[in-house]
Amino acid sequence: MKHVMKPMLLACSIALCHTTTVLAQTEPTPPPAPTPAENVVPPKPWNTELQTGINLNQASYSDNWKAGGVNSVAVSVFLNGKANRKWKKSEWTNDLQLLYGNIRNEGQDMRKNADRIFFESKFAYRIANHWNAFASVNFMSQFDAGFEYFFNKDSAGNNVGLEQSRRISGFLSPGYLTEAFGVEYKPVSYFSAQFGLGALRQTFVTDQTLYDKYAPTDAKYSELYGVKRGENMRNQVVFQFVANFDKEIMKNIFLKARYMAVADYAKLNGQGIVHRLDANLTAKVNKYINVNLAGVVLYDYDQDKDVQFSQVLSLGILYSLSNQGK
Repeated sequence: MKHVMKPMLLACSIALCHTTTVLAQTEPTPPPAPTPAENVVPPKPWNTELQTGINLNQASYSDNWKAGGVNSVAVSVFLNGKANRKWKKSEWTNDLQLLYGNIRNEGQDMRKNADRIFFESKFAYRIANHWNAFASVNFMSQFDAGFEYFFNKDSAGNNVGLEQSRRISGFLSPGYLTEAFGVEYKPVSYFSAQFGLGALRQTFVTDQTLYDKYAPTDAKYSELYGVKRGENMRNQVVFQFVANFDKEIMKNIFLKARYMAVADYAKLNGQGIVHRLDANLTAKVNKYINVNLAGVVLYDYDQDKDVQFSQVLSLGILYSLSNQGK
């Protein structure tokens, strides 16, 4: 029995040594690649949209047109751009609106009839269903000088002499920059209401020659657009409310409206609150042509004690580019 066990033990020893050698020469299996965390959500691509075009208005009459009228032509160019990006609970939106136009009436020089610079950037973070915390900055001004036209009057109130003009505004005269943070209510994609509980507003008047449009030494005119003579800027701590509506209300008819109210905490009265409503109704005839009705209603006591308004009806040629990220 002893003679049998010795060969068996020797064989097992040889086999064990061979197996150990083979295992030692075999490369270890690499660990599995780590899987990405489930809660890591990459940002979606930017959604961008760009619209540019020309608005046209024209009227002409024969010399014997008994109803009366003045031949005229008006041309304005515009550029509107949007860019927004979403990820997880956050959204960053940017809105740019540029508009400039002139009108020429027969017998008169070319005059400006449209001028607007608007830019807003807003970052929002969802804190509850339909509610966001937000921070924003917006800027408003104009490209070119603005003039008022008038005649001198005689004692009976009749116009005397040639028509005259007086420069009353320009680029950054005025200009408005507002930084705000607060909460936003957004129940649907086409409507939102922002409550800027803490906001800083800067008003700029960089053209000091505008103060001389009135009696230069009259203390009554020591301020223009709320900025004191000799200064270029006024700072205010304000409450800002903004409501936006942008929707196709009927087939190929779009309504875009923006209402803004700015209340100075230092003087919470009727004169200390600025109201501005911008509304734009667009009817698309086809891909490139549309009819546009735009209006602005503004009350700003620092500009005028009465309500201001403007309205333009035009036929537009429109070209659009968009990149909708998925």
